[in-house]
Amino acid sequence: MNSQAEQIINLYERYAHNWDVDRGHVLGVEKLWLDRFISLLPRGASILDLGCGSAEPIARYLIEQGFDVGGVDASPTLISVCRSRFPEQEWLVGDMRTLSLGKRFRGVIAWDSFFHLKHEDQRRMFPIFRDHSAPRAALLFTSGPSHGEVIASYRGEPLYHASLAGAEYRSLLRSNGFAVVEHVMEDPDCGHHTVWLTQLQR
Repeated sequence: MNSQAEQIINLYERYAHNWDVDRGHVLGVEKLWLDRFISLLPRGASILDLGCGSAEPIARYLIEQGFDVGGVDASPTLISVCRSRFPEQEWLVGDMRTLSLGKRFRGVIAWDSFFHLKHEDQRRMFPIFRDHSAPRAALLFTSGPSHGEVIASYRGEPLYHASLAGAEYRSLLRSNGFAVVEHVMEDPDCGHHTVWLTQLQR
């Protein structure tokens, strides 16, 4: 499955405008978790959106709530869309696996993006989350419900997903200073997403 995993960036770049339409611009089931996430943040806090896509609907919602949102995505086309929609925010083309911005944020979010990484890349992300998190920062991400790899399909092409086991995520979070605030596997109120809301403890 490694070959499919390595095609993720290329796939999103080739279908960037299609994905923007297919994703839709109206916030749906994510709102409940986004509200839990921002309840841990001070007013106007800085937020880093990893795998921000076209900035809609998630980044838009956070911006409309008064937060200072910056986004990173590996697709230049999607980042160009972000810049056209929200020119006052900072949008960067980059691969989250090698991210080193030299700054820290009060919130970090990786919604439906982190789970496209291979197992070993996911493990290496937790120090990156920590290095971009200010003290007491909130981290929100989605995963699969159990250890494994799944190949879905987008516009007739394979779309790679992977997940570690819940126990391993907890261990990685703990060793990088994050405590789990709330975790729901296959949340029926959120389109059966498996969601982790955590907070840096130091």
